[in-house]
Amino acid sequence: MGAMREEILINVTPQETRVAVTENGVVQEIHIERSSHVGLVGNVYSGRVRRVLPGMQSAFIDIGLERAAFLHVADIRRPGLMPGSTPIEQLLHEGDRVVVQVIKDPIGTKGARLTTQISLAGRFLVYIPDDDHIGVSQRIEGEEAREAQRARLQAILDGRAVSDAVAGQVQQGGGYIIRTNAELASDSDLAADVDYLRRLWTEVERRGVAATDIELLHHDLRLPLRVLRDMVWEETCRIVVDSRETHARMIEFARLYTPETLSQIEHYGADRPLFDLYRIEEEIERALGRRVDLKSGGYLIIDQTEAMTTVDVNTGGFVGNKNFDETVFKTNLEAAQVIARQLRLRNLGGIIIIDFIDMDLEEHRAAVQAELARAVSRDRMRVGLNGFTAQGLVEITRKRTRESLAHVLCEQCRTCQGRGEIKTAQTVCYEILREVVRELRQFKPREFRIIASQAVVDLFLDEESTSLAQLEEFVERPVSLQVETTYSQEQYDIVLM
Repeated sequence: MGAMREEILINVTPQETRVAVTENGVVQEIHIERSSHVGLVGNVYSGRVRRVLPGMQSAFIDIGLERAAFLHVADIRRPGLMPGSTPIEQLLHEGDRVVVQVIKDPIGTKGARLTTQISLAGRFLVYIPDDDHIGVSQRIEGEEAREAQRARLQAILDGRAVSDAVAGQVQQGGGYIIRTNAELASDSDLAADVDYLRRLWTEVERRGVAATDIELLHHDLRLPLRVLRDMVWEETCRIVVDSRETHARMIEFARLYTPETLSQIEHYGADRPLFDLYRIEEEIERALGRRVDLKSGGYLIIDQTEAMTTVDVNTGGFVGNKNFDETVFKTNLEAAQVIARQLRLRNLGGIIIIDFIDMDLEEHRAAVQAELARAVSRDRMRVGLNGFTAQGLVEITRKRTRESLAHVLCEQCRTCQGRGEIKTAQTVCYEILREVVRELRQFKPREFRIIASQAVVDLFLDEESTSLAQLEEFVERPVSLQVETTYSQEQYDIVLM
């Protein structure tokens, strides 16, 4: 297998920015940020306490949004205090000014969720000004590897303390979390990240001191710059952006913070849309469908529910019985690779249950599980993998940080309300017949008019015409039909004349 070539394509319009990550020409991830719904997670605000609720041990903080944001006592950090150990009414009072960071976007009727523990993300490190520990990402495997990274960062920080003292600057403390991609970073990369984060925090602090009222002190990077900070790694060979203005902003950011990415950033100025050229629009369309076809002739059915996502693997048209075991094994192997890609592409989070086709041989099951583990190891998100259950199911957990692609681009179908099915015309006919009898007992009208969809009216005029005649006989009143073209198959009205 040749080297992996990763390209990142960025399509910018005034309304939205879309990012596609491709590996050897195949789309692996889609990220979308809309101007009307830019996330607030990571933003730091100078806010004002509006109400303290001792019963709920929480407070409502005004940070300038439509709805007040929510701060729970467990998310209040003060030096020398265990989180949650002191009642909130002793920590905050109405009218207090407080510096807070958003940890969860407002969803539906709920306001944003806040913390007073500020953390600022760099490329390789996360800086926590009011902490003094060095944590390590759980995705860096092995205690030895984690300890080595900790020691490396500590040596850099010790060196920085000396140089800061020589330069006569005030030395900042603070804690750090070492991110997964720090394993690939050189010492000078880490040192540059430390400097960037300290400069950033100095600026946030300065603005916080100067703020007299509610104010945004720091907002997390917009999507194109987050690409440079979070998504580029050693296999990324090109970053192509179709907006001159965004290209210029990315170059400026890269010069300051990610100089090693400068040579990879290209501006695309041709007439043909960038996403059409790489057939990404088609991929997005396919990523919204339930069915995913496999090259082996099999297919997947992917269903997202509130609690979990289920993936069903099917053989489709297999050939003969002689090598049926082999067909099943090959289909499952291919499915393992495709499922890992679909999780990234659709950004599916939480619990994912996979129902592979039953395999009799233990070595086949082990090979499919190993293939799945290999395929999900390329995921940026943390993925947990459990082996086959007695029923032949595999459970995966995948960290959820943002909405899935379907939730960003789609809404629930108004006709079926998310069921994925609608009542048949016949079912609706029989509902109407029962409803007319019910109305007769209650109201005694002169006649009835049934207003329904074309399909339901057609059925009444054809196969169910006898039923309609029997109804008229029973209610002893005329029953007329009227088509309403805007009605879905399940909608109807009965007008009493």
